[in-house]
Amino acid sequence: MSTSLTTPSHEAVDAALAQVNDPEIKQPITELGMVDSVEIDGGIVRLTVLLTVAGCPLKDTINRDVNAALRAVPGVTDVELTLGVMSAEQRAGLQQQLRGGQAQREIPFAQPGSLTKVFAIASGKGGVGKSSVTVNLALAMAAQGRSVGIVDADVYGHSVPAMLGIADARPTQVEELIMPVPTASGVSVISIGMLKPRRDQVVAWRGPMLDRALVQMLSDVYWGDLDVLLLDLPPGTGDVAISLGQHLPGAEVVVVTTPQEAAAEVAERAGTMASMMHQRVVGVIENMSSLSCPHCGPSHQIDVFGSGGGDRVAATLSERFGYDVPVLARIPLEPSLREGGDAGKPIVESDPTNPAAVGLREVATRLVGRGRGLAGLQLGLTPTSRF
Repeated sequence: MSTSLTTPSHEAVDAALAQVNDPEIKQPITELGMVDSVEIDGGIVRLTVLLTVAGCPLKDTINRDVNAALRAVPGVTDVELTLGVMSAEQRAGLQQQLRGGQAQREIPFAQPGSLTKVFAIASGKGGVGKSSVTVNLALAMAAQGRSVGIVDADVYGHSVPAMLGIADARPTQVEELIMPVPTASGVSVISIGMLKPRRDQVVAWRGPMLDRALVQMLSDVYWGDLDVLLLDLPPGTGDVAISLGQHLPGAEVVVVTTPQEAAAEVAERAGTMASMMHQRVVGVIENMSSLSCPHCGPSHQIDVFGSGGGDRVAATLSERFGYDVPVLARIPLEPSLREGGDAGKPIVESDPTNPAAVGLREVATRLVGRGRGLAGLQLGLTPTSRF
């Protein structure tokens, strides 16, 4: 057999490399200027791939993916990969490329042409399972083929990274552009907890700093083309909820409550705050709805936190706003829902047949499948003349 029949072509090697995506930016490494040089010597491919920064946390993934892609090319017998690092000039060029030539910081989801659905997950008080709901909805949406991002905007109680098993992860920074941390499920995440020097450091910020933090997570992070962005808001009606309304007026709000009267009453306030900021409340999730009796089984449901809270919040908000605010789901109180969050393995993946997981997947399907209505939204129209 002649050598020409077994030697891989440059075209085949280039095509293989074009199938390798940077795991954080999620674009081909060939388009990002990361492939510095390629040399073919018989069946051996020698190449240098430039990492965005030294010590890139996902360099092992790039190494593995490049090797797998090239070794699948007919005629390739070995791959000799060298991982280098981009220069400051190359990083600046990459940052400008990712920003689309825009030097000015802007929130992509607030632009008129944005096709990303933005859902803010809100609650009146803490401890109702809002973060668990956010994480499981995100994973359920990703499993349905959507590109999903999470902003953990619960500045003081940021627990999303731990629930996804990436509590110690740190984002990569390309100049002033921050890469969200990817997960095995495909969901990209950014959290204040990831931006702190230490995991145990306390965040003690007031209004202006909270606003800056939210804007940074929205505008300085390279999200790419997301289908859905979920924001896990702090409980209550404080600074972050107000900032969200100012910076993302088109966001739609899901209110999480438990069945008990006290939780329902404050959940109504969270929904009302969203409406005051001209955001549409798309529904209520009643979490910890009931518990299957450990002795009798599902036939006997125990209302640990009472009943009716979700219905009360939905009815009150519907009457107050003049449009239908439905109860999206009643998620049962399941030990595995808590266990999955503690272990970094959310229930929609770790126990998909569990009633809580089934309910959360149904909510995810309903949210991503709905159109965007105009009821409750500020249209920003100004009359120019009288007839």
